[in-house]
Amino acid sequence: MQVEVLTDEDGLKGAWFAATIIEPSGEDKYLIEYKTLRNDDDTEFLREDIRACNIRPCPPEIIVVDGFKVLDEVDAYYNEGWWVGVIEKVLINSNYVVNFIEYDEKTTFNQADLRPHQDWLNGQWVVPSDV
Repeated sequence: MQVEVLTDEDGLKGAWFAATIIEPSGEDKYLIEYKTLRNDDDTEFLREDIRACNIRPCPPEIIVVDGFKVLDEVDAYYNEGWWVGVIEKVLINSNYVVNFIEYDEKTTFNQADLRPHQDWLNGQWVVPSDV
């Protein structure tokens, strides 16, 4: 099963990473294999036991036709995972300055590396503006 996983590892907290569930590994835990994160010697994809509360289905794709606006909440693909940020500035050629408020960091992204932020609540996907 393809999922996204929230990790507690230093430097990666708050990001969601694509993974595959391999098998149950105990009460309320699953062995997963990341699709982008590799082990320390870079010989294979990292496997880890993850609590069920840190696993969610992959969000449905939302097509953004007219681009993003200032203050839109987005997920930005950065350092192999999806990080929540806010559009701070709209640039030319479908580029945006995204502010990762939790880390006080701003980075420029192309629209291809952004998706509208969605939350997994009570077994369904919710766009924050719908909450």
